[in-house]
Amino acid sequence: MRLSFGMEARQLQTQKLAPKMIQSMEILQLPILALQERIDQELSENPLLDIAEEEEIDAPAEEREDPNRPTEDERELVVQDDASNKEDFERLANMDEEMPDSFDDFRPSANRQQELSDRMHDLMANAAERPESLNDFLLHQLSELDIDSDIENLAERIISTLDARDGGYFKGSLRDVLPPDHTEEDLQRAEEALRVVQSLDPPGIAARDLRECLLNQLTPDMPDYEELKTLIDKHLEDLAENRLPLIEKKTKIPIERIQQLREELHRLNPKPGAAFLETHVPIVTPDVVVEPDENGNYVVRLEDDHVPNLRISEYYRRRLSDPNATPEEKDYIRKKIESANWLIEAIEQRRNTVRKVAQAIVDHQRRFFDEGPEHIEPLKMQQIADKVGVHVTTISRAVDDKWMQTPRGIFPLKRFFVHGTRSEDGEDVAWETIRLKLLELIEKEDKQNPYCDEALKEELEKLGFPVARRTITKYRKKLGIPSSRQRKDWAQVKQNQAQPKQ
Repeated sequence: MRLSFGMEARQLQTQKLAPKMIQSMEILQLPILALQERIDQELSENPLLDIAEEEEIDAPAEEREDPNRPTEDERELVVQDDASNKEDFERLANMDEEMPDSFDDFRPSANRQQELSDRMHDLMANAAERPESLNDFLLHQLSELDIDSDIENLAERIISTLDARDGGYFKGSLRDVLPPDHTEEDLQRAEEALRVVQSLDPPGIAARDLRECLLNQLTPDMPDYEELKTLIDKHLEDLAENRLPLIEKKTKIPIERIQQLREELHRLNPKPGAAFLETHVPIVTPDVVVEPDENGNYVVRLEDDHVPNLRISEYYRRRLSDPNATPEEKDYIRKKIESANWLIEAIEQRRNTVRKVAQAIVDHQRRFFDEGPEHIEPLKMQQIADKVGVHVTTISRAVDDKWMQTPRGIFPLKRFFVHGTRSEDGEDVAWETIRLKLLELIEKEDKQNPYCDEALKEELEKLGFPVARRTITKYRKKLGIPSSRQRKDWAQVKQNQAQPKQ
């Protein structure tokens, strides 16, 4: 059953957040191309926003005017109008002598209007339409539910971990979305949040394994509900291995009927999140670049050269303190200055946050950059949040849909957050390392006598990776590797095909 629709609780929660905070979160989550698009939109809507000239940006600091030093007239005006906005207005720079002749001069000039129009036209003509992502689709549904705010926050964290490329499965642990000092009650609330996410469309989303994914797609009103539930819950592996007589013996369901039910199961979607994958290969634009410095350390720099540097128009700043300006003019300017300042500060905050988060990730994953992907370290978002000194949801927004260019290739920032286990010597080992070792073992195995999952477990233990057999089975299936019997049969077929005909 879907949760009831309700907006009131969501609206009340949103009202508690300052508009400045909301905009900062929105800007932080934007990838670099979307940020450029947002800036162009703001330039077209706010005449008080200007693009700083390159020579002004590149000039020595002592030759530039301090953009944060307001005049006495500005300070007095702001205090009289609204003391709560003082910090915003104190960012205003010294003002020049140019003044408009009338209130009509508030409108952008014809040349500026044409310039902005051309920029927006070029942007719309050249920017590929961005389809709705799986995360956006789920968050939109979540926002329409009338649920407790704590549950909603946990559900948002769970959604942020889902990846359409993996079918939309929840691969992590519920403890990963909780603070380190969480209680059992917190864990129960995380379970509830997961059930909320699993109640959203597409059916089967956020499942922890294939069995749960298929079960969540069943509804009691299906004609074969009970039989399908039994096959999925108790005999999924038997179906995969085509052990129909064994299923018949245990369930008393005739083989003919089992075959019919298996056809019904084939209509379910084993990867519900994959529908949100783009059919074309997207052009990846990195948000950050990692390069080694002269000391051998890896340093992060932002790849935002094409993002214009914004400033408040000196023309309108001067008009704000003009004693001849009407109250209507000043009110208009104040509102536009406030909006412009919020945008400028949000962009600067995004730069600082993304840079700090990316550098913290690089520092933690030093072995990845030195020795290769097989040496990636286990990493949780909470660890980076603690290091940077922000909330874990800020980390989630900072890495969402952003890419990092490294000496080893271009990777999504989320790629560096991996779960892990502990080796025999007490060292944390990422699952990525175990996955690569598993692939290596199967690649080198005797094709006529391949490793069963128990043998793979023993081989990994010899390498210092104690992993449960069921975990081996799970990862083998995720990698699309057949069972040992199927691998042996396939090897025999290839051998027969290779033998010369008599």
